[in-house]
Parts: sequence; structure tokens; C-alpha cells
Amino acid sequence: MNIQLGDTVIGLRRYLGLWSAVVLVFALQGLVHDALLGSTVWSILDYLRWSMIQWYTWAALAPMVFRLAARRPIQPPTPLRALTAHLLSGAGVTALALAIGATVSTMTEPGSFGEQLQQYIGRYAATGFMTYWALLAIQHSLHYQAEKARREVEASRLATELARSRLQVLKTQLQPHFLFNTLHAIVTLLNEDTVSAEDMLLRLSELLRAFLEDYDGQEISLQRELELLDLYLGIQRVRFKDRLTTQIYVAPDTVNCAVPSLVLQPIVENAIRHGIGRRVGSDRIEIDCRREGDQLCIDVRNHNSTLDTERTSEGDGAGHGIGLSNTQLRLQELYGDAAQLRLDLIWPQGVACRIRLPFRELDSADDEPEHIGA
Repeated sequence: MNIQLGDTVIGLRRYLGLWSAVVLVFALQGLVHDALLGSTVWSILDYLRWSMIQWYTWAALAPMVFRLAARRPIQPPTPLRALTAHLLSGAGVTALALAIGATVSTMTEPGSFGEQLQQYIGRYAATGFMTYWALLAIQHSLHYQAEKARREVEASRLATELARSRLQVLKTQLQPHFLFNTLHAIVTLLNEDTVSAEDMLLRLSELLRAFLEDYDGQEISLQRELELLDLYLGIQRVRFKDRLTTQIYVAPDTVNCAVPSLVLQPIVENAIRHGIGRRVGSDRIEIDCRREGDQLCIDVRNHNSTLDTERTSEGDGAGHGIGLSNTQLRLQELYGDAAQLRLDLIWPQGVACRIRLPFRELDSADDEPEHIGA
């Protein structure tokens, strides 16, 4: 069984336990007071009985006080009106507590109701009035704590929704960008190699279907990410034929690691576009996935592009394509400072995009082959 105290619900056993502690404290106070200053010292049972009558009465009235406090909170825009109402309510509830105490005492103590009431007013009126205000303060404190917790939960929920919305916007910006580039390549191939254009269109259809299946999640396993990447690389291999080779190295202990969905496709697309897409000759795209301590390290390397040395030294990938910029923003939104993305020159020629993510495995991920290549 529970007791409703305004916005707070407390178990009956705990509630009675708290009031019993109050009973014991005031019973001992009365005993010590009479032992030191009084002329007569009564039995400890007498002090307990008197304290029980007084404070268990307030235990019965406390839920009513909490309801009055919730109904008339002392806060703007009408604090004075609420304060006046509680002054009257405090006097009324205190009078009711004194009357109940006197009635119960009449059954256990010698003397009439009037005599008992006179004693209660003289001894407990001020204490009772202060008890009302103490309960009022407790209710307001609990209410403000509950309201603060509710606002923090609401703020956290709104922040989570905002972050999810921003991530979704960044993610959806990648897909039309990739789709435009691929369709442009298909249109170009239609006049040169119809068979290759049809093959690329089929691969594109399969990749778009995979995009739609994984669209709702912000994170997937590295294995699933590499499956999507392989579909994309198949399209690029059809487009560039023997000019482009790819190689993917995957450490076995990383295949179940969580990565942002579609994190590699825009990086590889950027490498191809700034490498073989702009320069004559062939190119080799390498993806290296490994674990270093508590980090997942993914390096995407190509050997037919260059990078401004000033930008490289600062580790800034901004301005190197919308795909790379959005990927950097997604990593910041998902992992904060725990994730890094930078571009480095490699010897003798080429650029490496290095991604560092917190290492965290997904329970539902499937097993991944150790080595994928074409």
C-alpha cells in the first residue's frame, strides 16, 4: 500500500517508519526535559503514548496538508494570496490536530475533553502550527525536485531528438549526392558501353535497396558497412574498368564493431573523385580496418591524388568534398571528441583518410570474412 503525498508516492511501511522515528525522538526529548528540569519523571511508556497521539495524528493529516500545498503553491503570480490561504489553512489543520489529540487523550487519560483540549492547546499549538509549515516546505521541495527532474528528462529527450534529426539530415545529404554522381556515370557509359551501363544500373538498384533497408539506423556493424561499400566499389570498377583496383583488409576482431552507417562510401567516393576521377592513369583504393586499444582505426588510401600540405598539417578535411565534410559532422554528433577524421599525405604519392572511432561491438552483427578484395 502506498501513500500519495502531492507529486510523491511513498510506501505505507516507510511512511509509518518515518513518523515512528519522529515519535521516538520527541518522546525521548520529553523524558530528558522532565529528568533535567521537571519535578516529575513519568514512565517511558507514558512519553511514548503522548508522543504517538500527537505525531500519528499529524501522520494522518499530512496527506491533506500536501494536497493543500499542491493546490495552493506559494509562487508567482499570486504568492501573497497563497500565503494568506496557508495561514488560514495552517490554523485550521492545527486546530483539527489538537481536537483529535484531545479526543484520543480523553480515552486514555483522566480528565474531560475540555481539560485535555486546554492542555493540548497550551503545549502543542505552536508546535502543530510549525509542523504544518514544515510539511508545506517539504511538499514544495519535493515538487520542485520532481519538476526539475522532469525538465531535465524533457531537455535530454529534446536534445536527443535534435541530434537524431541533425544526423538524419547529414545522412540523407549523402545519398542524393552519391546517386547524382552514379547516374551521371551511367548516362556517360550508355553511349560507350551499353552492357557495362546496364550492369552498373543493376548494382545501383541493389545498393539503393540496401540503403533503404538500413536507412533508420545510425550505426551498423563494420561487416554490413563493408557489404554496402562492396556494392559501391562494384559500380566504380565497372565505370573505370582495369584503371581501378581495390583492396580491403579487415582484422577479425573488428567485424562486429559498430560504425556509422554509410561512413565509408562518401570517403571512398571522395578518394576516387579526387584521384582517378581527375587524373590520368590507374589508381588503387585500400581500406584497412584494425583495432588499436579502445579505438577502431579505419584508413582509406588512394595512390593517385594530392593534398595541400597546409591543410594536411592541420588535419582539416573541410572543403574536400561535401561527403567528407558531412562525414566529419556525423562523427562529431555521434561521438564528440572520441572520434577523429583527418587527411594525410602518403609516400611516394597519394592521400590517406584516417578515421578513429570508439571500439564498441554490436551483439546482433554477423561474422565477417577476414579479407575482401577485388
